[in-house]
Order: sequence, then structure tokens, then C-alpha cells
Amino acid sequence: MNRDHDTYDSHADAGSDAEPRLIDHLIELRARLLRAVAGLILVFVCLLPFAADIYAILAQPLLSSLPESGRLVAVDPAGGFFVPVKLAFFAALLVTMPWLLYQAWAFVAPGLYHREKRLAMPLLVSAVALFYTGCAFAFFLVLPSVFGFLARFTPEVVAMTPDIGKYLDFVLVIFLAFGASFELPVALVILVLLGWVTPQQLRESRGYAIVGVFVVAAVITPPDVVSQLMLAIPMCILYELGIVASRWLKPREDAGTAGPSPTA
Repeated sequence: MNRDHDTYDSHADAGSDAEPRLIDHLIELRARLLRAVAGLILVFVCLLPFAADIYAILAQPLLSSLPESGRLVAVDPAGGFFVPVKLAFFAALLVTMPWLLYQAWAFVAPGLYHREKRLAMPLLVSAVALFYTGCAFAFFLVLPSVFGFLARFTPEVVAMTPDIGKYLDFVLVIFLAFGASFELPVALVILVLLGWVTPQQLRESRGYAIVGVFVVAAVITPPDVVSQLMLAIPMCILYELGIVASRWLKPREDAGTAGPSPTA
């Protein structure tokens, strides 16, 4: 009877200890979310007065492909106001991405082992840098090439007057597609570190990966050859970089986790 009573007391103590820990985690999560949202709102408010200027910069790849008299139009009467505001919000989201990811990292990091922290931080920094690189690649190289290609094949009797809202949606999709596609090396490294694949398997599957890359590029890019090739070729290069990075990290990971050999 005493043994049952002691068991009940131990379970009660464990439950009473778990409840404060859960409350502490919820309080910490709320604080991190508030900091993340506050940072996003602060940057958004700072960018809001420059929303029209930001849109003018974003429209340059298209305007440079149009005749000198070419301009964008706002089909929606309120589009001239809401579209730049929408762009300012997405620009704030892009600018504050490191801050948002840091808040997520600060919440998760205390529960990670030292080895996991040592690997997670470089992967997180690499993921952010690659996403920015993909967006910059899309803006400076892909968009001018795509719009130049489309303008050359547009009949002269057709006046190109794109809607500002549709243009913004198009550019955001391109940014997201290229930013996410440039995360391929990080995704491959994570798969290798999790033990789901090996660098040797990635090398042997190179042919299938190239076919898959071209299929993905054909699906997520506009229906023109230029943008498809400008996404597929960098992804093939990034696939090779992912193999190299996984081969470099995997031996270090195995060396770090290997324990001392047993002695007789």
C-alpha cells in the first residue's frame, strides 16, 4: 500500500513539475513571437513612406523592356495605393527574415545538444544567404532577360501596359521560386546529416536529379525557355555544391560522434 502511495506521489510531483515548465515555454514562445512581430511592424512602418519608390525600383526590369512611353496601369482604382503597401510589407518581411529566424532559433536552441547547435547555425546562415542570393539573381538577371525575351516576341500592334498588381504578383512568385530553389544545397546537406541519403547516392542519382530539376523549372517559372534555363542551370550547379558540402560535413560529423574504441 505504501509502495502504491509513493508511486502516486512521484507521478504527482512529475506532473506538478511539468506544468510550470510548459507555462515557461509558452511564456517564452509568446515573448519571441511579440519580438518578431514588433520588428516586422517597425521595419514595415519605416518602409511605408518609401513604398512608391520601392515599387519604382522593382518595376525597372519591366520598364527597361518597354518603349520609352511604356507605363504600368492600375486596373483597380485602389491599386495605386494598396499594391505599393503590399510591396512594402513583403520588403519588410524580406529585410527582417534574419531577425525572425533568430527569434525562432533563440526559442529552439536551449533544447538542442552542442553538436546540433554547431551544425544548425551554419546551416541557418547559409539558408538565409542562399535565399537572398536567389532573389538577387532573379532581380538582376532573370527578370530583365525574361521581359526582354517577351517584349521581342510581342507584336508591334500590341501595346504592353501591364497591371501593377499582376506585375507584383508575378515578381513575388519569381522571387519565391528562385529563393527557395537556391536552398537546394542546404536541403541536401540536411538529408545527408539525417542519414536519409549518402553523398554516394546523390552522385549516382545525378541524372535523375537533372531531369527533376528541369521539370521543376518548367513548372514554377513562366512559360518561356529563358527563365526555365536560368533556373535549371543554377540548380544543377547548386546540386553539385550540395554534394561537395555533404561530403565535407559528413566525415566531420562521423568524427565528432565517434566514441573511443572499447578496450579488452
